[in-house]
Amino acid sequence: MTTDVGSPSEVEAPAAGFDPAARRFATGATVLCIAIALGIFAPVLHRMVLHWAKIPDYSHGFLVAPLALYFAWERRDQLRSKPIDPSWLGLILLALGALALAIGRLGVELMAMRTAFILTLNGLVLLLLGRQIYRVLLFPLLFLFMMVPLPQSVANTITFPLQLIATDLAMYPLYWLQIPALREGNIIHMAGHELLVAEACSGLRSVMALGTLGVVFAYFFRKTFWERAVLVLSTIPIAILVNAFRVALTGVLTHRFGPEAAEGVIHQTEGFFTFGLAFALLLLEAWAIRAFLSRRRRTAAGAVS
Repeated sequence: MTTDVGSPSEVEAPAAGFDPAARRFATGATVLCIAIALGIFAPVLHRMVLHWAKIPDYSHGFLVAPLALYFAWERRDQLRSKPIDPSWLGLILLALGALALAIGRLGVELMAMRTAFILTLNGLVLLLLGRQIYRVLLFPLLFLFMMVPLPQSVANTITFPLQLIATDLAMYPLYWLQIPALREGNIIHMAGHELLVAEACSGLRSVMALGTLGVVFAYFFRKTFWERAVLVLSTIPIAILVNAFRVALTGVLTHRFGPEAAEGVIHQTEGFFTFGLAFALLLLEAWAIRAFLSRRRRTAAGAVS
């Protein structure tokens, strides 16, 4: 006696972009291509790391790449849920990266060559993994741009106006405290002393560091786009105001204790203190925004009910 058990059940084929073997191949190809890109750009990246170590304004660059890797790792569940669908649009970013590298090599423009590396990473991800995965990794990939130092010509253009702003704002507390002082450009003339607001005191370092910290803070603790945008953009005026406060504090200490208060350990301690103050103001602003939104929601809910 025979029993009809029917035809064998057919195994469903994986959906497009979710085949395990294809995903492993695409991921491996992407990792290999990134490793090759690291080898090609190794001299450029080495000089950039030396730039971070030598110029304190860009020392935050050491944190950018590890943070970007963490942001990407944190999205691992989203990455598993997205199909791999290679996109030829990645060739556009690769072409832009090659063009930036060529311009940088011909014109000895370091920023162009460093930017070329990040454009190349973006292009490889888009080309080999597709638009949906690229969209998930977009923030970590764009965050890498924060590790690229500004060209010295641009930094000089920004630095001097910041020096003048810091000097000008610092004069107000000195006047209020009735400390005799006269401003001449970025120099504050005091009784028996001169306080020079040098490039290192322009506030550019605070703007760069606090801006990076603001991006990280907004990413972790705020969910809406406009909250994040307000917090990140506000780091610029906060850094400028706090730097002006530091210059004024240096003027007060110089008036009371002499020029030694504007140098050495005391001056460095002021820097740590004022940066902590800037971050505290950023936290206070975040709390005020959240309190405002909560109050607005309660008001809207009361009006509806």
